[in-house]
Amino acid sequence: MLRLASASLVGTAIEFYDFFVYGTAAALVLGPLFFPTFSPLAGTLAAFGTFGVGFLARPLGSVLFGHVGDRYGRRPVLLASLLLTGLATVAVGCVPAYSSIGAGAPVLLLLLRFLQGLGLGGEWGGAVLLTAEHAPENRRGLWSSFPQTGPAVGFLLANGLMLALSAALTDGQFTSWGWRVPFWAAGVLALSGLWSRRSVEETPEFRGLAAGGRRANAPVAEVVRDHGRLLLLTGGALAVGYAVFYAVTTWSLAYATDHLGVDRSVMLACVMAAVAVKGCVTPLVAVLGDRYGRRPLCLAGSAACSVWMFPLVALLRTADPLLMTLGCLGALLGMVTMFAVVGAYLPELYPPRVRCTGAAVGYNLGGVLGGALTPVVATALAEGPGPPWGVAAYLTGIALVSLACFALLPETRPVAVRTAGAAEAAAPA
Repeated sequence: MLRLASASLVGTAIEFYDFFVYGTAAALVLGPLFFPTFSPLAGTLAAFGTFGVGFLARPLGSVLFGHVGDRYGRRPVLLASLLLTGLATVAVGCVPAYSSIGAGAPVLLLLLRFLQGLGLGGEWGGAVLLTAEHAPENRRGLWSSFPQTGPAVGFLLANGLMLALSAALTDGQFTSWGWRVPFWAAGVLALSGLWSRRSVEETPEFRGLAAGGRRANAPVAEVVRDHGRLLLLTGGALAVGYAVFYAVTTWSLAYATDHLGVDRSVMLACVMAAVAVKGCVTPLVAVLGDRYGRRPLCLAGSAACSVWMFPLVALLRTADPLLMTLGCLGALLGMVTMFAVVGAYLPELYPPRVRCTGAAVGYNLGGVLGGALTPVVATALAEGPGPPWGVAAYLTGIALVSLACFALLPETRPVAVRTAGAAEAAAPA
């Protein structure tokens, strides 16, 4: 399990590195380079718009790769999705700026961002099922949290490299070519990820489906027909996690540097410190999910996010590094209380024959609802001299919608595990 979970973590870390490095570049440099004819605000909005295209592509990727995963196995998904995302990310680093090729530059950027999202849409389902379908029932939450730790690792890799380059280079050098280096580094990371996954075995669940002739012929159609309500509820439930994460890691960077005059290196360090703690806490929260259930933690996380958004904005507004870090950390701890367990929760909600498609589409639908528009909407709402309370209200509203969706979902922790836990609690000391 450790070898399998490690291969899963490495892959998701690399995939999310590819995805996140674009978000950081969009917040810092892509607007002036690829949309120079726009005003500074409009350029930032346009850069975040191309960022959002990746989220729109993710459900399509989950449909495409989910079909592969449910028809031909989870393992091919792990390899193909990683290769696609890695190649697209390297290509982003090679796109000439608007000053060189004009309108072709943002068009190429848009296309490559779409391909990034397509690959990432397939990655999560394959990586999570690799661990969830191999794991013992009583530790499924723990092992499935390994791919959920990958986004934190990917974010730290992407932003650590951005921070180092930003500190080592002049503003002119960073804007000219320095921001491209993290995109080029994605090629090396993708090769290392493919090497780590080269000997991964197919999951027992899928081997059983294939041997018994029980594979779904049209997984997407079956999910929509038989599990449409579940699909919408899981997408709505996960929306707050995406909204909070990208508000902290993408919008706050642009807001702090553009509106508050915070040095970009300082703000990157604040966000990275909060994300590092989030990554360390993820497996610990997953263990609680194995013991107390998935749904209670998801409800608690949604509720925590709903009450922390106004303090988050207030703490960001101080421009004090320690207080900004505290604000980001509080938001991410609320988010990880949900996302640490969804690696086990979503696969358990869907039957094995359509599990790769259902879990992946539900997960990435939440990305569209919560992540695609958040940087754009938050940037527009934050325009003006006063505190951006509109951003806090927007995020709080999403948290309340997600809370309602989680309330309508069932508990999935295996009955055998729940029964054993109850017997242990009732036994005399």
